[in-house]
Amino acid sequence: MRKYLFLIFAASFSLACNDNKKPVSGKDSGDTTQTAVTKTPPPVNMIQKLLGSFVGVFGDNKITLLITRAQGDSVEGRSIVGGNDRPFSGIFTEKDGNYSITAKEPGDDPNDGVFTFNLNASNPDIVTGSWKPNNEKKPAKDYSLQRKAFQYRADVGDYPQASQRLLTHKDVENMMKTDLEFMRNEIFARHGFCFKKKYLRQQFEMQDWYVPDNNNIKDRLTDIEKKNIELIKRYEKYADDYGDEYGR
Repeated sequence: MRKYLFLIFAASFSLACNDNKKPVSGKDSGDTTQTAVTKTPPPVNMIQKLLGSFVGVFGDNKITLLITRAQGDSVEGRSIVGGNDRPFSGIFTEKDGNYSITAKEPGDDPNDGVFTFNLNASNPDIVTGSWKPNNEKKPAKDYSLQRKAFQYRADVGDYPQASQRLLTHKDVENMMKTDLEFMRNEIFARHGFCFKKKYLRQQFEMQDWYVPDNNNIKDRLTDIEKKNIELIKRYEKYADDYGDEYGR
């Protein structure tokens, strides 16, 4: 009987000790450990709103600003303007749906610089910002660009037939050399070619359908367009060689 009472007393004492070891919640616990605060990244669907191409006036030229990657707080893309196709990379911050981006071009081209621009999630189709050249002798440029994706269309321009069907000699034999040159380059413009020659840029940049997208579009040309380009070039050369005799 004594042994049985002793066991009950020992068990009660052990439970009481264990209860005393439990931490006390609240300020009296003496626990000074602080929970680490981590910055919550923007939702993925909001980050995706950064991606795309934005087109507009950039000084005397038209620019296409392409944002091709946005992950974490980094951003990558390309700027296509004045015959140059340049990559850029940088970082972005987000506050209340407003994205602020700073992105640098590589710096190995005399026309490289730094883009600083903003995009708001409530109106993700407009990008506003400025570009500061690395060369301090060149002027900075402000811009406001509209989201506009490149889209190949064979039905736009003054000579859409050059992308729609094979041309015949009758189609081109009585055309002036300048018109032939325009017809040929219009094929490239439909594919978003970024012209280095200023007078060609000026001819096409006033067209709403023209979105400079690349400076190498050889793989985009259709078989019809390739054959038409060769035909037009032959007549351009003919106009050079026999222009006076041909009445030009």
